[in-house]
This record gives sequence, C-alpha cells and structure tokens, in this order.
Amino acid sequence: MKKFVWCAALLGTSLAQGAGYECLVEPSQTVELRTAVDGLIDKVNVRRADTVRKGQPLVELQSRAEIVAVESARFRAEMTGQIATARSRVAYAAKKFARADELQREKMVSAQSADEANAELQLAQAELLAGNENRDLARIEHKRAVEQLALRTLRSPFDGIVVERMLNPGDLAESGSGRKPVMLLAQIDPLYVDVALPDELFGTVQAGEKMVVTVRGPGGRYTAKVRFVDRVVDAASGTFLARLELPNRDGRIPSGLRCMADFDPPRGDPAKATP
Repeated sequence: MKKFVWCAALLGTSLAQGAGYECLVEPSQTVELRTAVDGLIDKVNVRRADTVRKGQPLVELQSRAEIVAVESARFRAEMTGQIATARSRVAYAAKKFARADELQREKMVSAQSADEANAELQLAQAELLAGNENRDLARIEHKRAVEQLALRTLRSPFDGIVVERMLNPGDLAESGSGRKPVMLLAQIDPLYVDVALPDELFGTVQAGEKMVVTVRGPGGRYTAKVRFVDRVVDAASGTFLARLELPNRDGRIPSGLRCMADFDPPRGDPAKATP
C-alpha cells in the first residue's frame, strides 16, 4: 500500500508539471551485512562512503584460535609417517608370505604357517588402507577448518558503496537477523528507477522498452530500460509502477534523487493524463 501512496504523490506532481512522469532513483539492492558467527571485531577495513568491490574483505573478527586450528589440521593432513610404516609392513608381509607359500608348495613348511603369513599380509594391507583413510579424513578436516576461518572475515557480496558503518573494532558482532548489522552496503550500478504511471498506460509498457530519465540535483539525461512492470493497479490512485534499470558505471548518479522519466519516443503529453 505504501508503494501506491508514493506513486499517487509522484503522479500528482508530474501532472502539475507536465514534463514527464515523476520517478525516484534507488540502489539496485541494499544489504545489511552481518557476520555468520559471533566474535569480537578485530579490523574494519572500510569507512562510510568508501567504494568496495565484490569479494573485498571488509571486516575481520579475532581469529587466533581458528588460525591455530587450521595449522593443526594442515599438519595432520600432511603427515606421512603412519602410511610409510604401513607400506613397509605390507612389503615385508608380502615377501614373508611369498616365501612361506613357496616352501609350503615344496612341503617344507605346514599349511598353517603359510596361512599365518597370509593373515599377516592382510592385516598389514588393512593398516595401510586405514592410514590412507585417516589422511583423507585429515584433509577434509583441514578444509573444514579453513572454511570456519573464512567465516571470520566478512566480504562484500557485490560492487557498491558503504552507506553506514554500525560497529567498530572491539565491538561484539553477533550472528542472526535480529542482531545489529556491522554495516550497510548499497549497489549503485545499476540503479533502479521507479516510475509512477497512470492506469491508462497499463498493458502498453513492456520490459526492455527505453525511457529517458532526467535526474534532478546534479542534472543530466540518461537512457534506461524497463526491467519489469507491476501487474496490479492501485484503484485509489489509478497508478501502477514501472521499474527501470539505469547503468551507473562511473558512480556519477547518486541514489535517492527525484527524477522525471518519459518514453523514448514520447507518448503524447503526460500532463493530459487523468489520474
């Protein structure tokens, strides 16, 4: 309902001015960044209004225990002593069994001696298998420890700007949607432009269609494309919303500005529309 109230207010302004349809420039997305785990903040690498890149480390939690856990897991994953010992036992047991088997065929030892040598070989092979399995498990544990350590660093999910920084080094960052976020990020390339249109245009506006957007404040005229059109018209205001996508690669256009939008080419005079 709030959206339609906003649309009605903008449409009334556009009808009075007769210079297109009122619109509003907004970030394509805003995100409240929170950590996936609880911990004390060690470093905050950005400030308000800084530009950030996707994957850039923004916040680091204290992670000394996790770093030690990674090193310990890495060491276990690289240990070769158990496997080397098991391989030596397999080689010795194989030779012992070969000799016992040959002597047994020549009737120089009993069949029981050959069976015992065979059993010793099988036990040695089982120890080697267990050693290889333990090494594989250690490698998995190492990967898990690395992933746990990675959770201690908060990275940017997209290219954008820092809108606000709520926590600082020494503060406790808590996971969960109900907790205080560490910072607020906004993606401003592309920008979204919400345009309030009269209901008489419903069904005539299609995704991919071009509109010319005139931004107030810094000024400038830009071409934007219709991203989607609402399928519901508000009966009270007689308006519906069209969302445009406006490229902003150099970040020159700030979000939050009012603007005027018109079709390219224009479709008559918007001032003649009846709300």
